[in-house]
Amino acid sequence: MRSIGYVCIAMEALDQLLMACHCQSINLFVESFLKMVAKLLESEKPNLQILGTNSFVKFANIEEDTPSYHRSYDFFVSRFSEMCHSSHDDLEIKTKIRMSGIKGLQGVVRKTVNDELQANIWDPQHMDKIVPSLLFNLQHVEEAESRSPSPLQAPEKEKESPAELAERCLRELLGRAAFGNIKNAIKPVLIHLDNHSLWEPKVFAIRCFKIIMYSIQPQHSHLVIQQLLGHLDANSRSAATVRAGIVEVLSEAAVIAATGSVGPTVLEMFNTLLRQLRLSIDYALTGSYDGAVSLGTKIIKEHEERMFQEAVIKTVGSFATTLPTYQRSEVILFIMSKVPLPSLHQAVDTGRTGENRNRLTQIMLLKSLLQVSTGFQCNNMMSALPSNFLDRLLSTALMEDAEIRLFVLEILISFIDRHGNRHKFSTISTLSDISVLKLKVDKCSRQDTVFMKKHSQQLYRHIYLSCKEETNVQKHYEALYGLLALISIELANEEVVVDLIRLVLAVQDVAQVNEENLPVYNRCALYALGAAYLNLISQLTTVPAFCQHIHEVIETRKKEAPYMLPEDVFVERPRLSQNLDGVVIELLFRQSKISEVLGGSGYNSDRLCLPYIPQLTDEDRLSKRRSIGETISLQVEVESRNSPEKEERVPAEEITYETLKKAIVDSVAVEEQERERRRQVVEKFQKAPFEEIAAHCGARASLLQSKLNQIFEITIRPPPSPSGTITAAYGQPQNHSIPVYEMKFPDLCVY
Repeated sequence: MRSIGYVCIAMEALDQLLMACHCQSINLFVESFLKMVAKLLESEKPNLQILGTNSFVKFANIEEDTPSYHRSYDFFVSRFSEMCHSSHDDLEIKTKIRMSGIKGLQGVVRKTVNDELQANIWDPQHMDKIVPSLLFNLQHVEEAESRSPSPLQAPEKEKESPAELAERCLRELLGRAAFGNIKNAIKPVLIHLDNHSLWEPKVFAIRCFKIIMYSIQPQHSHLVIQQLLGHLDANSRSAATVRAGIVEVLSEAAVIAATGSVGPTVLEMFNTLLRQLRLSIDYALTGSYDGAVSLGTKIIKEHEERMFQEAVIKTVGSFATTLPTYQRSEVILFIMSKVPLPSLHQAVDTGRTGENRNRLTQIMLLKSLLQVSTGFQCNNMMSALPSNFLDRLLSTALMEDAEIRLFVLEILISFIDRHGNRHKFSTISTLSDISVLKLKVDKCSRQDTVFMKKHSQQLYRHIYLSCKEETNVQKHYEALYGLLALISIELANEEVVVDLIRLVLAVQDVAQVNEENLPVYNRCALYALGAAYLNLISQLTTVPAFCQHIHEVIETRKKEAPYMLPEDVFVERPRLSQNLDGVVIELLFRQSKISEVLGGSGYNSDRLCLPYIPQLTDEDRLSKRRSIGETISLQVEVESRNSPEKEERVPAEEITYETLKKAIVDSVAVEEQERERRRQVVEKFQKAPFEEIAAHCGARASLLQSKLNQIFEITIRPPPSPSGTITAAYGQPQNHSIPVYEMKFPDLCVY
């Protein structure tokens, strides 16, 4: 015991000398001092270990004027890391030893991190000891509640807790890390979480990476994200719970990183997540990680894979909400490009497994797209829904799968709803006064008008076809009603209002005529949907006569046919009528009446009188339904009336899908073709040789002259003589013509 006292006195003397020595010769003294500290740390007595650590910490806080080229701190890193893992029987002594080890590591970091001539503390051999030692103590939190990892809440004074001290030391270490050192600091964290199976509870893993993200410099955030993405790929065949934990951590880290600088990591992150999503779908379908089941194959639990898929979708949505608008638009296009769709030349996977894989992939990607589009704000719909995106999205609306169609409708609603009106149309009803909804309505902008001119017929067509689906349920009709209502509020001008009314009246005809043989519920739902929308649009247009007509029909339905109103159809137990044939005209909204009342208020009554007919496109052949062009084949004989002398009949013309497609052409497509033709003509006259241009113009001039000669000949030639015909030399009858001034007219023609 007396020797220990002498040791304490000797170390106190060394400490005093060390603190007083600031000359350039301190390096000569430090070597002896570090040997004494090393001897103390090698001792088995806890008191001497703590004494040696305290002396080293005092030394570490001294700022030296001149660096040392030959010092080595390898022993101190190893010994302090070992002390951090102390397992002494006495709890109090164990706590003191661990805290001394953490203080020692903190001292080593402070002494070496800013001095390039010292030993490089960022080398993997040192980081692989320092970081796990700190995490080990951080992991064993004895307090019942955990403190927020925000650096603003860091305590000013040291607490007697290894976990608190380890957290402060870890923050200081990461805060000093330069760009090239982040990887070496993060890799031991990932290995530690793997070795101790800390991804599955994921609470500690999330806490660790929150500490990391808040401690490093913001411009280095994307390096941490890249490390996590690489680790997720490396664990692509690990258990679903492990992968889900990594994804959850990635979600938390990405949200924090988005407030700083994410850079090119954005699409890399989404690409990795979507790739893992597809792998998870394959794992769930095949039941193994390699596609073949064998004796050594791990058992894959489908519900765990589904949990992982939901975690990926949640991560995609939470990260996307933090991105600026332009990056979010890129992500939306990127996700949509991954959705598998059939094409005219190449079909998606066939077979039962292929169909399931395609369906699950479509659903998961559309779920991700819905997460990204939720809350998306873009003033210009042309930018929010570009043609290449809208075409692919609406193509999925033609699929037979009801769940996929519902996702498409919800995605469209998310994009169009820019004023938060969506929830006000979650319930379909015929309100007598829509002012209670407190709708936020802005005037349709010029950009939105251009968007509707280009894409309105495409949207109407898909709404119309969606209404005719036999597998629709209440959610589909609610989404359709919400989509119609939001288009009327966000994108409507006078022309759009007219077209929407025509569309809904066409949907009413679908329910009335029932060529599709729809079930009773679907027919009643279409009647109710039309009533709810026309009630809404009539009050938005504020035309009294229009409102009166809609109100009269609704009141008549309430008395005689409540099964045609949403209040009786869209309920838990709908009250339907089994006989919908022969519906009286008083129960229907009449196109002639609406055209009359709106025409008197300045609307285009001629357009209102035209029934809505959807356009046919290539998408009909891509869908799994039968298109009009495939089910109808008419043979029509057309008699030629051009020359009365000939009684020949032209061959029968077959009206097929191709002829119908050519006959019904979108005006926008015609304008684009005309614009392209003009561009080609201008380009030809700018780049073609002079001889070619001259020959072309000469040929056209000759053709024009010949046509003019024919016209002049027909015009100048006298009319046939009323005297009849004469016989020519070969016995052929020939018309005999005489000048007009020589003709003799009957007396009745002379006044």
